[in-house]
Amino acid sequence: MKELISRWLYESLLRLATPLYLLRLWRRGAAEAPYRQHLGERLGLYDKASEAGRVWVHAVSLGETLAAKALVYELRLLKPGLRLLLTHSTATGREAGAALLQEGDAQAWLPYDTPGAVRRFLRHWQPSMGVLMETEIWPVLQHESARVRLPLVLANARLSEKSFRQGRRLRWLMEPAAAALKMALAQTEADARRLRDSGVRNVQVCGNLKFDLHPDESLLARGRAWHAALKRPVLLFAVSREGEEAMLLSAFTALPPASRPLLLIVPRHPQRFDEVAGLIEAAGLKLARRSSFGGEPTAEALSADAWLGDSLREMALYYGMADAALLGGSFLPLGGQNLIEAAACGCPLLMGPHTFNFAQAAELALEAGAALRVVDMSEGLGQARALIADASRREAMAGRAELFAAVHRGAARRMAQALMSR
Repeated sequence: MKELISRWLYESLLRLATPLYLLRLWRRGAAEAPYRQHLGERLGLYDKASEAGRVWVHAVSLGETLAAKALVYELRLLKPGLRLLLTHSTATGREAGAALLQEGDAQAWLPYDTPGAVRRFLRHWQPSMGVLMETEIWPVLQHESARVRLPLVLANARLSEKSFRQGRRLRWLMEPAAAALKMALAQTEADARRLRDSGVRNVQVCGNLKFDLHPDESLLARGRAWHAALKRPVLLFAVSREGEEAMLLSAFTALPPASRPLLLIVPRHPQRFDEVAGLIEAAGLKLARRSSFGGEPTAEALSADAWLGDSLREMALYYGMADAALLGGSFLPLGGQNLIEAAACGCPLLMGPHTFNFAQAAELALEAGAALRVVDMSEGLGQARALIADASRREAMAGRAELFAAVHRGAARRMAQALMSR
């Protein structure tokens, strides 16, 4: 009875909030146009008929879509002719996902988690299987999928201790959703234990798909060429989050100008590009934006104090430019961002104290000597400058980072085999 009441309250709340949800999408679309496109899909409304039987993969945003790339590649090897339905919740995810599509595939927004929208979505697409990437738990979606006997699998699954505790407070709602999963393919043993304790019945440990992503060699080479053209060291703040840029800029501008490396900041969210540009200029630094030039940096960019990486899918270029990188999301209690891409690019990495979103990967990187842990932004900046000044130490760390990324590959094949043998 408590489960029914909890789900009814959840469904009622989302129904009432639907106008606010659509208004939020419309407002966000002022900065990112894709949010205003195909709005009917958010409510499970479609203007074209669809064939049944596609394998459905939901990758909410850019990071999950990039991870899905490795899994989709292995699925196509195991099942030639596979037809894919790829869904997303964010504009960056949908834009990146378009590159994964082949003839016969389809792409759509994930519907809002209300019974009507979800039923229309399932009735329209009629997929043969659903694969949710990483942390996606949607009570109505999972309940309705179980009702129509659609097997749902959580792939590359992770569940931090913080998220597990939060889920326990909503267990009457979340446990039935977890139990509705056919299977979870977990990144680590710790993730698997928390998933089982949350109600998922069948859990396998397969590793992390992000180790199977290979950096774009052309972007890496361009980044290294740009570094040579700059003729000075480069410090990257990779995938930064709100509040962190101000912390770094405060410490950075306290340095004597002659001893400063070029500062390169790449924010996590595109809608914050202008905000971060304003922070850099307010700190008195001469700014160059990546979006202001094309194939080669301008003379103005080469002489700037700081660059803003306001482009998408160019992280390999930025890691190729950098002598060392600070990990975004780890200097405030936000859990950290993906550190594996930095390792694969051979970029020495400094992590703040908060990496609970990638806890095992962070510890393995530390053990391998591929990354360093610092207590705060001030120490991070100091350690980065020391690393930049010591070429032999920096090059050794870069080599260990590449080796660390290479030895942990293979999750995509294991997950694809588990999905095809279910």
